Amino acid sequence: MGEKTAVVVIGGGYAGVMAANRLTSRDDVAVTLINPRPNFVHRIRLHQLVAGTDEAVVEYRDVLAEGVRLVVDTVTRIDAAGRGVELGSGGGLGYDYLIYAVGSGSADPGVPGAAEFAYPIGDLEEAQRLRPVLDAAPATAAVTVVGAGPTGIEAAAELAEAGRRVTLVCGGVLGPYLHARGRRSVAGRLAELGVTVLQGPDTKVAAVTRDAVRLADGRELPSAVTIWTAGFGVPDLAARSGLRTDALGRLLTDETLTSLDDVRIVAAGDSAAPSGLPLRMSCQAAMPLGARAADTVISRMTGELPGALKQAFAGQCISLGRRKGIFQFARNDVAVWFHIDGRPGAKLKELVCAGVLKHLAGEAGKPGSYSLHRVSGGAGRGKLLEARSGEERGAAERVA
Repeated sequence: MGEKTAVVVIGGGYAGVMAANRLTSRDDVAVTLINPRPNFVHRIRLHQLVAGTDEAVVEYRDVLAEGVRLVVDTVTRIDAAGRGVELGSGGGLGYDYLIYAVGSGSADPGVPGAAEFAYPIGDLEEAQRLRPVLDAAPATAAVTVVGAGPTGIEAAAELAEAGRRVTLVCGGVLGPYLHARGRRSVAGRLAELGVTVLQGPDTKVAAVTRDAVRLADGRELPSAVTIWTAGFGVPDLAARSGLRTDALGRLLTDETLTSLDDVRIVAAGDSAAPSGLPLRMSCQAAMPLGARAADTVISRMTGELPGALKQAFAGQCISLGRRKGIFQFARNDVAVWFHIDGRPGAKLKELVCAGVLKHLAGEAGKPGSYSLHRVSGGAGRGKLLEARSGEERGAAERVA
């Protein structure tokens, strides 16, 4: 047997693990997964870690294929020309193909005092840092959650269900992605839990202090613990390595997830920006993107034409404490009127959380078995790409 093709996967989250597992379907591939932690973080449960209802950590042996070599380290630079990565611990690794799946984390709040006094929960270490702070705070202490996306809603509900006095500051509308009917359902559940919800443009946070949150309209909310969930950012590894990125720092790729700068670099998950139109940052997108990235690498190895992205969002599920939840259905990533809420919504959310690990473990045990990334869909994306292409042609004609 000849020398194996070396594939390095940077990032051991949903996309990276799916890609690494899938690549083990070939005996002529040596797969190395580089991740800064020795365990898999079940990120969609981090709000539960904060509230003490789950640890949000799974051993890699439960989700990662035995044939994948795990390197616990960080990558400080990608040397595309030399086909290698530099490691934080010193030294480096060479590759024939690289899958860039570094994921996302908390964004810089850009609000006075937020970096000093607010607690983000975008990654494991941040959530672990917050948990003892909450444990030490009196049950009656005012807790403010900033950000009304899924993470903010889930954190507010989880803590309120545990008996905390919670205010959710939206900075705009509650659950912007939700349909109006779904939004009313979520608002009703939060009210039932005793969460004070502040909506509207005047609820943007202007400053955070040690014991208060100041809003744009001048109101000052007492806050013993302030949790920041507004926005996500991505690592700047691609930009630091001289690869083209979008404004947020996601690696620019074509519709096969191949870097615009190097055909041997493929991206997946939250850190990918295919055609400059990145998908919603989510577990729902990450795993299919991971499978698609692995398929692209295999296609390039075998001299075949890689398949294009076929991504469609069926909806979004949000837990509202342990007893209730909501699944908001969607078409082409646009929420529709239909949703499932209450106890059935909570059960559906739990099925999704457990199903994620089952998908990863299933691909580890039988690589190539995952197929959701091949489901026909994404018509809305195709229209967006066509419209943008038309605009670019029109602009070029006007310049000419």
